[in-house]
Amino acid sequence: MAVGAYIANELDREVQVTDPSQVFFVQQGDGVIRVLTALEAQGIIRSGVLSRLSMVLRGDTFSVKPGEYRLRRGETLHTLLQRFNDNDVVVYSVTIPEGVTFQWMLERLWRHPQVTRTLSTANDKAIGSLIAPQISPEGLFLPETYLISRGTSDIEVLRQARAAMERELQQLWRERDPSIPLIEPYEALILASIIEKETGLGSERPEIGGVFTRRIKKGMRLQTDPTVIYGLGSDFDGNLKRSHLRDDTNPYNTYRISGLPPTPIALPGKAALIAATHPQPGETLYFVARGDGSHAFSKTLVEHEENVRRYQLNRKQNYRSSPR
Repeated sequence: MAVGAYIANELDREVQVTDPSQVFFVQQGDGVIRVLTALEAQGIIRSGVLSRLSMVLRGDTFSVKPGEYRLRRGETLHTLLQRFNDNDVVVYSVTIPEGVTFQWMLERLWRHPQVTRTLSTANDKAIGSLIAPQISPEGLFLPETYLISRGTSDIEVLRQARAAMERELQQLWRERDPSIPLIEPYEALILASIIEKETGLGSERPEIGGVFTRRIKKGMRLQTDPTVIYGLGSDFDGNLKRSHLRDDTNPYNTYRISGLPPTPIALPGKAALIAATHPQPGETLYFVARGDGSHAFSKTLVEHEENVRRYQLNRKQNYRSSPR
């Protein structure tokens, strides 16, 4: 009996952790016996055989899940095996900021040391399947911080971000201001992406949403530079020219086309989605960058042209169009 009790207590022994950052990998296909053998080989437990006998005597069963586990000082083998069973793996964060393009997001994922790349390009067939029935992936993924385990694939992160955007968009669409001149959620997504690119100042998003909403209602063109720049793609060198604004071949040129462009132009965050579905009421129809990161809003073209002369034609040396 004494020997049996001695063996049964093996699972209650503390694991040997030499470094607080020490991790243990459970490989794909590993079972409990192989894991206990590896723990013994690494000096984390005293005996794999005794630990297995302890499980038999106590009637404990564990199903270990593959992954990376951080070892904790003071925890028992029983606790560690339970964490293997519960898949309590080490998690890492992947942050996608608001206003970036889908291509930027993909490149961020591919540079992440814990993300496994499975996609060849932004035109990979797996992406096409994920975004159906839409054709362009732009705007369809919610900027957010996602928690992943080591080895998570790029397509899995995209799947999480796609589902998160769909949840946010559908909820806000159901709660939308019924007076907005938009037909479907995708149009709200397009408008939100434009709002996102027009300002980095959160407090301005609702009013910018209001300006664009009123322009659409009145049949006015949006006339927004970010859509033109997006349509230029790699041809844009940082200098937006008058010829770009006159270009009839650019389907994103909102100086020439009426209504919204064909797709979003960036990944909009929740605040921009709210601004598109709940725009601020008012009478303003124009806005121009002041040069300090904020915008001057106006109701009439005369007021707007005065603001253009004040803030654009006489730019100060430290002029900037977005907040620091």
